[in-house]
Amino acid sequence: MSTTNNKHSNQTGPTRILIVDDHPLVRLSLREFIRREKDLEVCGEAEDRDQALALVAATKPKLAIVDLTLKTSNGMELIKDLRNQFPAVHILVLSMHDETIHAERAIRAGARGYITKQEATTRVMVAIRQVLSGEIYWSERAAARVASKIAAPAHSAGELPTDCLTDREFQVFEMIGAGRSTRQIAAALHIDVSTVETYRARIKEKLNLADSLALLQYAIRWHISNARG
Repeated sequence: MSTTNNKHSNQTGPTRILIVDDHPLVRLSLREFIRREKDLEVCGEAEDRDQALALVAATKPKLAIVDLTLKTSNGMELIKDLRNQFPAVHILVLSMHDETIHAERAIRAGARGYITKQEATTRVMVAIRQVLSGEIYWSERAAARVASKIAAPAHSAGELPTDCLTDREFQVFEMIGAGRSTRQIAAALHIDVSTVETYRARIKEKLNLADSLALLQYAIRWHISNARG
């Protein structure tokens, strides 16, 4: 966890930005990129949820740039925490995960924008500026998917099978696909093994999967087809 000291207030000085990412090189790249903008400054960096919440309280940023995969926690849960505890902080997700799968969930959780790490840095700055101005930012691809879901009837061809899962169920489903055991999932999410089993049962029911083996196979196929960088 790191902070940047300055003598400016939030009202008169550069706009404060907090970076939350578990990769030091990504944080360094973002910090140097933002430093080129005279009206913006990085007020701190964190690699997990607890550090991020502590830094938001201490440095009062206007924007938090958050990855969905953090060192010891989940970015989606952090987004919800920030929305509930610090509603004035705007949130922009910068992640390697496919936006057509995660962007809508992130916006529903409380983010104001979603952009992938594969985008050019110029687009990242567009996203930062747009979110800071109070607008929602996401790509034309993600926006088109949301629009098609609104226009189409329920369970249409444009809807992903996993859309029926809650955020927590989807999180468990992803971890199953990544090869995590029930105990590993419970430890990572700080919940009981029995709770994970309940989520597994709900996922099987919602995805119409016959048994645990079918769930594992489906989750692994999904993970392989959607994994990035």
